[in-house]
Amino acid sequence: MLRLISILVTLGLAVTAFSADQPRMLLTGPCADAAPGNIPCNISKKDLKEAKAAFSRGLKLQSSKRLDEAFAEFEEAARLAPRDTQFVTSREMARQQLVFDHLQRGNTSMLNGRQAEALGEFRIALNLDPQNEFAEQRLRDALGAWAPKVSALAQVLADAGELELTPQERRADFHYRGDTRGLLTEIATNFGVVATFDDSVGSRRARFHIENVDFYTAMRTAGAVTKTFWTPLDEKQILVAAETPENHRSFDRMGLRTFYVPGVSTPQELNDLANVLRTLFEIRFVTQQPQSNTVMIRAPNRTLDAATQFMEGLDSSRPEVLLDVHTYEVSRTFIRNMGVHIPNQFQLFNIPAGALAALGGQNIQDLINQLIAKGGINQANNTAISALLAQLQNQQNSIFSQPLATFGGGLTFMGVSFDQLSATLSMNESSVKTLEHATLRASQGKDASFHVGTRYPILNASFAPIFNSPAISRVIQNNSFQAAFPSFNYEDLGLSLKAKPNIHGNSDVSLTLDLQIRALGGTSLNGVPVISNREYKGSITLKDGEPAVVAGSVSRTEQRSLSGIPGFGQVPGLNKVMATNQKEEDDDELLIVITPHVISGADANPRSEIWMTK
Repeated sequence: MLRLISILVTLGLAVTAFSADQPRMLLTGPCADAAPGNIPCNISKKDLKEAKAAFSRGLKLQSSKRLDEAFAEFEEAARLAPRDTQFVTSREMARQQLVFDHLQRGNTSMLNGRQAEALGEFRIALNLDPQNEFAEQRLRDALGAWAPKVSALAQVLADAGELELTPQERRADFHYRGDTRGLLTEIATNFGVVATFDDSVGSRRARFHIENVDFYTAMRTAGAVTKTFWTPLDEKQILVAAETPENHRSFDRMGLRTFYVPGVSTPQELNDLANVLRTLFEIRFVTQQPQSNTVMIRAPNRTLDAATQFMEGLDSSRPEVLLDVHTYEVSRTFIRNMGVHIPNQFQLFNIPAGALAALGGQNIQDLINQLIAKGGINQANNTAISALLAQLQNQQNSIFSQPLATFGGGLTFMGVSFDQLSATLSMNESSVKTLEHATLRASQGKDASFHVGTRYPILNASFAPIFNSPAISRVIQNNSFQAAFPSFNYEDLGLSLKAKPNIHGNSDVSLTLDLQIRALGGTSLNGVPVISNREYKGSITLKDGEPAVVAGSVSRTEQRSLSGIPGFGQVPGLNKVMATNQKEEDDDELLIVITPHVISGADANPRSEIWMTK
């Protein structure tokens, strides 16, 4: 007995050890195999055995660092036994480890400049885990700034299915002569369906012969004979009505589907899509909701299927283009002034008469006599005479303020004044370089505007009192008068760009451009500033990534002036010394370069055809 008990204990321990090495089957929820879409929980012994074998192979491959093959085995085991938590957990852990490894290799390739390899690694990581936002971001980084982005297509958000009839799957022969209602009732009864008639169905004689047909063929043929149609009320009951448009609108069973349409920027675009569905598929019930970018369609199931195929194959997003605009402006001013100014003007005058005129008409001899009588000067002292002349020279607008030479004596005492001798050596050079770089993103057929710069106020009118009053005088005297706020408007200065792109199937971009560059001028008119304006309007067609000069302007001004003694200023070489030379050069250059980059476009692959069947 003891020996039997020890044998049983040994067998129990062996079974327990064997079970510990095998995956435990744990159901994560109750079984609901009958519900459509549920994962079956009743796994056959064959599937369970294959799942365990695949899991064991996956563990061995994982220990050998062959993670790709191990993930495939874990995925097979989870597919065969989807409710086993150990299988599912091992598959997800292997998936995340693979995603991490591919991201690490992609980052290393990006750092080493191998963009193509990095792109492949990030794409594999995203395929393994489509919800991984980091992998998606790194994929965009590897694609670069100008890579086209894949546009999202319309998606079905909700689907209220149509009621379906389930007649008996059999074939039958019909040889009938009698009433039309009786014909339809006989066909329905043969396939286990109850027929209910609307009041619009009349009663008339009919002959009907057909062999080896199913329910749908028989009813379709009988409907053509009796001018009726049918619609299901439940799985085993139908309603028969006369073939009229009013009855179709009243009795046709319709389904309801809601589509999410990405890439729609305005309500008008969603409205245009709804009009296309109404016109193309003759759908009467179409409702658009711009707030959520959704379109609700209510139509028969066959029409809904065709509309769904159309919507899922329709790229609703507008193609987009990125415009890289460079505006180069270079202004250079050069001024040079050099030469010697030689006195070329002489003035001859009588000193006594000039001194008298400077002293307000007094005779210079009388002044000297008065000074001598008062002891102001000694007539024998020439220095005192010179001091007097110096005093006369200090008179404003006096002829003695200029250097002069004297000759003669008495009433013929004369003086000659000379112009100043001067030399000029000056040079002034200035250079201004301006670069305006604008990046503009625009959609197909949509106007896009861009402005960078300042808004400059320009005074239009100021206010002042037109008549005086005691109150106005009082506030003016105590400095408390406050003028009204003047009237002015703003002018936009800087770069203004308007662009309207049209993207063609071969990635060519047609651009309608309106470009303005406005700046303050160097002068003003009656206190109002002068605004310089450079404008370009036109249409061009460029390839994707092709730079083009859309506007260019070169302005050059050179001015020379020469002043000096006639004759000497005409002699080459001598005119550099005997004359003053002035040279001024002004250079202005403007260059506008635009490079379009198509960042999203319509799919060039042809869509599949849409067929509607009855």
